[in-house]
Amino acid sequence: MPEGQEPADAAARRAARAVRVYADDALPEPPLALYRRAREGARLLEAVTVPPREARAVRVPTGHVLRIVCPEGPQVGDLNLFADGDLGERFFSGKTRALHGTHVGVGDRLWSNLPHLRPMATIIADDLAWYGRDADGCGVHDVIGTRCDPYTQRLLAGTDYDRCCHSNLVRALAEAEGIAPEEAERHVHDVLNVFMCTGFDAGGRYIMKASPVRAGDALELWAEIGLLAVLSACPGGDCGSGHSSDEAPCHPLRLEVLAPDRVEGWSPPARNPYRGRHGLGA
Repeated sequence: MPEGQEPADAAARRAARAVRVYADDALPEPPLALYRRAREGARLLEAVTVPPREARAVRVPTGHVLRIVCPEGPQVGDLNLFADGDLGERFFSGKTRALHGTHVGVGDRLWSNLPHLRPMATIIADDLAWYGRDADGCGVHDVIGTRCDPYTQRLLAGTDYDRCCHSNLVRALAEAEGIAPEEAERHVHDVLNVFMCTGFDAGGRYIMKASPVRAGDALELWAEIGLLAVLSACPGGDCGSGHSSDEAPCHPLRLEVLAPDRVEGWSPPARNPYRGRHGLGA
């Protein structure tokens, strides 16, 4: 058969029934009511401003709240999460996407990489929850994009730009951990695109549009484990036109760490208990 020619049973093949990889009810429900009650009496422990086109890091103790705020104007952020004290355990955007979908919201969890595979944080509040999906099929807070980086900038544009989110995250992680940038770069990973509005076009290409976030909007995460959170204020601003340049209007973001008065009836998740053959999971 000539390459690319449709077989006689092409229609039948395309008509195969689609099934979800992971069942909706397979994951245990997070105790949102408990988290929200604890959040009501929380007090501010720390607030860190993330300047435009830069990144900053904060440590969030277990059972505390990380609040990501857009304080001035529409601005997108790229978030990396690490288990505090262990850079080897970090946010796994691919598994989070497989479990919850391309965009995350209230009640969804941010999962760590293998072999740990446990919830690192749970989204407990989102001022952009009203957005849903628009006419272009776009939503907010995606786990499909990677992060703007200087290597792709060089590949596509032939220019160097060192304020990409990747570069910003590397510098902030290096400073927070007291390690060389070359070491920090090995640990920077695919992100949660906070406030970013994205989707796919008809051809399956990744698209973005101006974020609906406005001054005062926030996303709140319950720290299921102790976290080192690193956030970059994207050089694309609201990402309505592009990124990886100094052209877009940009605004700061703010990281706030909130401490609940007490949390009863809750304990942090253990690492995944799988222990297989050949030492896997050990």
